[in-house]
Amino acid sequence: MKKLVGYITSSVPDNNFSVDLALSMKEAGVDTLELGVPFSDPVADGPVIEKANQIALANNFSLNDLFEVSSKIAPNMDMLWMGYMNPFYNYGLENFLKKANEFGVNGMIIPDLPFEEAQLVKPLFDKYNKANIAFVAPTHHENRIKQVVQNAEKFIYMVAYAGITGSGQSEDLTYIIETVKKYSKTPLYIGFGVDEKTCKEKAKGVDGVIVGSAFVKHLIDTSLSNSEKIDRITKIAKEIKEKINE
Repeated sequence: MKKLVGYITSSVPDNNFSVDLALSMKEAGVDTLELGVPFSDPVADGPVIEKANQIALANNFSLNDLFEVSSKIAPNMDMLWMGYMNPFYNYGLENFLKKANEFGVNGMIIPDLPFEEAQLVKPLFDKYNKANIAFVAPTHHENRIKQVVQNAEKFIYMVAYAGITGSGQSEDLTYIIETVKKYSKTPLYIGFGVDEKTCKEKAKGVDGVIVGSAFVKHLIDTSLSNSEKIDRITKIAKEIKEKINE
């Protein structure tokens, strides 16, 4: 069965809601939660997730909020932290990994940490038995793909196009899928531009999908009550999980 990874930004609109939403998403079929660490310059993300980051920061988000939310979610579902290197660096990457160990968070997704620099901190991730998710993109050549994926852990994050999340572009990914599978047995998941309309097509040839903006656009919709947000997001999660496994 193909897997569904769901992204939400931590603490939008508040910590308790993040916990309620995450656990509802699990019931709806989300296999892994990607909990976003709010940051002022989320360079890989489009306007929807960027706005969610801004909302959290305007509400005085702190890492203590992330830790409070994580402590209530991670014991109940597979969870990763998704964020940019600046907060991890400033708090101390090993301190973050210690917190991940404490709460049961299984790893991190850090889009602006280049592969070469990720190798420098790999001993820390290994020390705490946490995954640092590897990225591949349509711009990668075969040798680069081999280098990135041959020791990848948990799953490989395939970027669907060169650009930002949620922009809905499309590229032929046949070559990159075949090349990844040539060099790695680690599951391959596709992200960027995946929603209830595109998920079935994008899921072809891969082991799972990663969905962010399609959920977060409802998370930041001020016309919806909190219960309506949960209803909409869980409905979409169920639809995507069913479609990718048809």
